[in-house]
Amino acid sequence: MTGGRDQDYVTYVRRRLDQLRRVAYLLCHDWHRADDLVQVTVTRLYVNWRRASAADDIDRYVNRMLVNAFLGERRKWGSRVALMANPPERAAHHVDEGTKLAVRELLAQVPPRQRATLVLRFYCDLSIEEAAAVLGCSDGTVKSQTAKGLLRLRELWTAPARAGRPLATHED
Repeated sequence: MTGGRDQDYVTYVRRRLDQLRRVAYLLCHDWHRADDLVQVTVTRLYVNWRRASAADDIDRYVNRMLVNAFLGERRKWGSRVALMANPPERAAHHVDEGTKLAVRELLAQVPPRQRATLVLRFYCDLSIEEAAAVLGCSDGTVKSQTAKGLLRLRELWTAPARAGRPLATHED
């Protein structure tokens, strides 16, 4: 790469690094694994910078790389290594912390493809079409994975194990 291309890459990565790390955390629920996923993604991005920088929507291109890194890692290690989600290192600024943390905890129990779809749709605020492009699947797959993921979250939320826990509401 030439110096100008390297500088464009560095500028892009600096601008997007925090967002990539947050998305990676929502996918895997572990800050260390999130950092690893981001590292894999930005390394692959550097190797493919010419193609990525020419993409119509570079952010969508990089989000797809990140999701693919997550799903690829799950395929390789998910069946051989038991990885547990850690609580966030620091709480984000949000009015309803109890619900936010509970949803993160439950999201970790949603299957990886459904979790990736939910993160892209509701955290990254992508449309069905944009999420489908990132995931490399059809709009219908995004719709079904979103529906199944939301159903699984609802089941987990109302599970008997939560019965003893107070639910935070916006009215509290």
